[in-house]
Amino acid sequence: MNILQLHPWDVSLQEAAAIQSDLASRVSRVSAVPERARFIAGMDLSPPDSDGVARGAVVVMSIPDLEIVEVKCSEGVPPFPYVPGYLSFRESPVLLGALEKLTITPDLALIDGQGLAHPRRFGIACHVGALADLPTIGCAKSILRGKHGPLGDERGSWSYLEDKGEVVGVALRTRDRVSPLYVSIGHKVDLDTAMRYVLASGKGYRMPEPTRLAHQAAAGRIPQREAVAAPAQSRMELIES
Repeated sequence: MNILQLHPWDVSLQEAAAIQSDLASRVSRVSAVPERARFIAGMDLSPPDSDGVARGAVVVMSIPDLEIVEVKCSEGVPPFPYVPGYLSFRESPVLLGALEKLTITPDLALIDGQGLAHPRRFGIACHVGALADLPTIGCAKSILRGKHGPLGDERGSWSYLEDKGEVVGVALRTRDRVSPLYVSIGHKVDLDTAMRYVLASGKGYRMPEPTRLAHQAAAGRIPQREAVAAPAQSRMELIES
């Protein structure tokens, strides 16, 4: 995959905020996910080891059957400290390195982090999506920005996540009676499409299967895998929210 090089990564906090604010205008909230999407990816980064090296992983799966078709990893020292709201400057360089190695271009990617549900409306899912020109969805386990109302206990229940009068995502129950995920637009996707794909890519866990397996791959529990063919007629069976 071709990754755009729009800015340096080793920057100050003030420079990072300015880059986020500037690139936020590139985010598209219109879905570009194909009607018959075939491949969905999950992305995650491991904590740095004793030498400060982290591993980023991308797991590509076929849909709707959710079989692994390719796994790629990349290693590097994160160039930015952990600061809430600036996760993309810490994790994106290594994640993009893994994404760049793929031979299969996924139709969309799920990223363990925020999209629009971010102070400058430019979380890591937006950042990766804009630089890779790829439809992306943020799937976070906690709230960075916004509040939501109550939602039912059953899988598929949801409530809008709002910040300063703007809908920035949803709290989405992905498993009965388990804490919701916080789903938001990354790039080239709308919120309804994001919710449907998150639900459709679950296998009984809180996290969608692509990001759950990407977490394992980043931890070294799933080896890298060269691309294998997926069924030619595979198509997404969207789950109504």
